[in-house]
Amino acid sequence: MALFFAMHATPVPGAFLDAGVQAPPLGIGLAAIGRPGYINLRRGAEFDQLGERSLDAMERRCHEVLDAAYASGVRYFDCARSYGEAERFMGTWLASRGLAGRADLLVGSKWGYKFTAGWRVDTRGAPHEVKDHSLAHLREQSAESARLLGGHLSLYQIHSATLESGVLDDGAVLDELRAIRAARGWRIGLSVSGPRQADVIRKALALEPPLFDCVQATYNLLEQSAAPALDEARAAGVVVIVKEAMANGRLLQPGRPAADAVREVAARLDVPADALCLAVVMRQGFAPMVLSGAATAEQARSNARALELAADARLDDATVGALVGSCRMDPAEYWAERGRLEWN
Repeated sequence: MALFFAMHATPVPGAFLDAGVQAPPLGIGLAAIGRPGYINLRRGAEFDQLGERSLDAMERRCHEVLDAAYASGVRYFDCARSYGEAERFMGTWLASRGLAGRADLLVGSKWGYKFTAGWRVDTRGAPHEVKDHSLAHLREQSAESARLLGGHLSLYQIHSATLESGVLDDGAVLDELRAIRAARGWRIGLSVSGPRQADVIRKALALEPPLFDCVQATYNLLEQSAAPALDEARAAGVVVIVKEAMANGRLLQPGRPAADAVREVAARLDVPADALCLAVVMRQGFAPMVLSGAATAEQARSNARALELAADARLDDATVGALVGSCRMDPAEYWAERGRLEWN
């Protein structure tokens, strides 16, 4: 079976999204810090150690994580309408830290899911978020994103575009996205999930006239199936963002063979296992912006060590290739397992 990777030159800061911001290849997503619940393993235990999950407490926690990320060099911040209060927390952080109007950072967000959990972790079986890729929902959510993030917003993405949702066949939605780009100056992207990520990416790339400036996909040592399509996106001039580079914590899960392999290499290199997971993704040929999913300031600082590690000669092609070749899961099994992860 062919290995789904191609090595890339050592990652260095570059002009992300052609926006003139020199950003290192590490961003941060707010999925785990904009709302009280998420599916990352052990997130609940980590949060319980740090205290309550009230709205005010979560806003303070979010700001602490963003402080640590920014101090570590992160300059891209990724939100979504369905991440609870993530957009509002992002806006209050920018204002309270004197970063409003700064041109050295970029914020992206997403539309397409509505947050339905209230401010609860246990929804008694009800969904935490509901997908709606309709034109009316796009108009509603883009207006809310603009209100909360204003001139800071540089990238607006369809949240979890799938073949089944039909959003890439909806001419009215696609035309509205083009109108938003023209009126607001936002770059337009899409995020993808599930075992058919590659098919969705290729369908998006085939649109005429071209629409998407960016694609955000899941890629990690367990789930590598999107790599060829991400290579094609990069070759077409589309920026690549990678989410879930640690597989929602599964690559750090004791007893899992892939996690054991990661820990063994991390111990040999004397680096955190989380940083190794991120650095391996940074080294892929599609040159991604890799999102940290940190839920604490300590995690954000540890994740940021990936930037140094990705440039470390000790993380050579043979080491990266061995991890990529030995850790891969079947995509269907990967996504089925992800679907069973509990909100915590």
